[in-house]
Amino acid sequence: MAYYDVKPLGDLIREFFELHKGSSYFDEQRAIQCWPQVVGPFIASHTIDLSIKNKVLFVRVDSDALRSELGYSKSLLLNNLNNVIGKTMLTDIVLC
Repeated sequence: MAYYDVKPLGDLIREFFELHKGSSYFDEQRAIQCWPQVVGPFIASHTIDLSIKNKVLFVRVDSDALRSELGYSKSLLLNNLNNVIGKTMLTDIVLC
């Protein structure tokens, strides 16, 4: 009979994330998940879509006025997002 090394599921998940810690996909997902924390509930509720391509965060909002206001704070938002993520992952924010 074969012997299998049985590990708790939590340990397997932890190992998986340790192996893929440098993966850009996980970093991108973490950045997207941090958006509401950085901008607050009001702006998060008016955010229609978030996507990342080539280290650029594309943010689609439902209001022209809000898009204009966010444009004035792009560098602050970018800095805060990178701080929350824990590394400089994003290089720009494009508001759509």
